[in-house]
Amino acid sequence: MDKKIIKLMQNTFYNELEVKKKLCEFILNSDQLSMGKKCKEFENKFSEYQNRKYSVLFNSGSSANLALIQSLLNLKILNKGDQVGFSGITWATNVMPLLQLGLEAIPVDVSLNNLNVTSSQLKDTLSQNSLNAFFISHILGFSGDINKIKNICEKKNIILLEDTCESLGSIVSNRLLGNFGLASTFSFFVGHHMSTIEGGMVCTDDESIYDMLKLVRAHGWSRDISKEKQEKLKIDNNIGDFHERYTFYFPSYNLRPTEILGFLGVEQLKYLQDINEIRNKNFLDFADIINSRESLIPLNWEHMDFLSSFAIPLIFKNKADFIKYKKEFAKISEIRPIVGGFLGNQPFFKKYLSQIGKKYNCPNAEKIHEVGFYFPNHPELTTQEKELLLNALKEIK
Repeated sequence: MDKKIIKLMQNTFYNELEVKKKLCEFILNSDQLSMGKKCKEFENKFSEYQNRKYSVLFNSGSSANLALIQSLLNLKILNKGDQVGFSGITWATNVMPLLQLGLEAIPVDVSLNNLNVTSSQLKDTLSQNSLNAFFISHILGFSGDINKIKNICEKKNIILLEDTCESLGSIVSNRLLGNFGLASTFSFFVGHHMSTIEGGMVCTDDESIYDMLKLVRAHGWSRDISKEKQEKLKIDNNIGDFHERYTFYFPSYNLRPTEILGFLGVEQLKYLQDINEIRNKNFLDFADIINSRESLIPLNWEHMDFLSSFAIPLIFKNKADFIKYKKEFAKISEIRPIVGGFLGNQPFFKKYLSQIGKKYNCPNAEKIHEVGFYFPNHPELTTQEKELLLNALKEIK
């Protein structure tokens, strides 16, 4: 690729050279690189950062989504056939576990001004569907009116889950996103707010979910839960001592992280506040221009205390301007569709809808899919790169 093109992400992780040196030293001096003490340290430190009781580390954010849904099914909090809403603009592996595990997946439309589901759109969906759960995605650092959404879910006994993979550090009503629902998922893939190369986390305050997540992460065996709980499972299932360590109690997977991932998580957490401050400052500079351009749909984040921006979205009012400026931005920068676009347009979900004989209308998500793209916002944008992007924005009429 032309070196002059501004990349969506610059390095594998923040302060890369220093962290690589530390990583090499860690590997050389480690007796164990499979999941162990460093992973547990990262879980504890992430719980402290996120202000949640429990965190469980996984080998990816997608695995975190899968493990969460499987855990809720294992605990009978959800049951096969239950209706689960999801944000119309999201990532595929937010939705795929719902289909794979026998739930009915229902897209909920989003706002054009912040790309996220709002309470009014959730109410529209509930007027036609009786949701058992709602797996909301906080897209690109933004949030809808999450307090009202939480209240609706509580009143209607809807389980609220949060995919926070793109909004680590964003705050609403003095509360970090990812702290409004029963549980939340995070991704540490390259280019996200903090990178462990691959990696993901589930956070919750519910002890039963915490224990089940650890079983689901590692084959369904009980080694990672307390001795008392191990003993109870052994007795309840009439398992002898000889077979206990190789007994699989629940439908599960191998989604374990490595100590390398845990080490990187501990290191990158040290920089997270600085990373988020830079992303926020960049966003505000870009957003000032975006909201002054007639061709663009304005962004709205006034209800948020702090927006930890993942990337900068541009939603055009018409297709001609979208095509014109997409071509111009591509000359200086990597660009891409808004996340996975409208999931209803993805082939896997079209096949699912044809099988169940249903169709869902999400006009805003469709529009974002058709006339939206985003460009980079990462903490290592140079002054020159940022100026190029600002000038490109100023060229939009």
